[in-house]
Amino acid sequence: MSDGIEDVVGVLTEQIERRFEMSMDELTAAVAAAPDANPEATDIVKWHGLLTESQAALQRAEDDLLAALETQPSEVDDPAMALAHRVNAAVAARDGRAMVVRWLLDPNAPGKKDLAAERLARLGRGARRGPAVHTSTPARPATAPATGRGALR
Repeated sequence: MSDGIEDVVGVLTEQIERRFEMSMDELTAAVAAAPDANPEATDIVKWHGLLTESQAALQRAEDDLLAALETQPSEVDDPAMALAHRVNAAVAARDGRAMVVRWLLDPNAPGKKDLAAERLARLGRGARRGPAVHTSTPARPATAPATGRGALR
């Protein structure tokens, strides 16, 4: 179905390869060998993988829809409509993941340079270990033993 449309995955893959000056296979292998060495590359490889999975799901959904439509008379039945909805959902998933990859590739993307983004990045790297506020068991007041009415014995 996507005959004349530019290959979204191909375009983004080329951008990634130019950015890191290596093929996608080489980048994937480098990230697998040392995932903590470059968190940005790790994120891009992860999302690129999700993007390619979405593209494959979209192609399967389009193929299933085309096969169903070839056997249809002039009206589209409920199963064919369900396949059309599956194609729409697959397009939305693929496009959403493509947007994430584009955002990751853009160093000047909104939200990347402000304080909140820096805090989020630190949290993602596990900079903080434990609660934000120091907590401890509250001290019990020192009191005389209870006597009289209602005292436990």
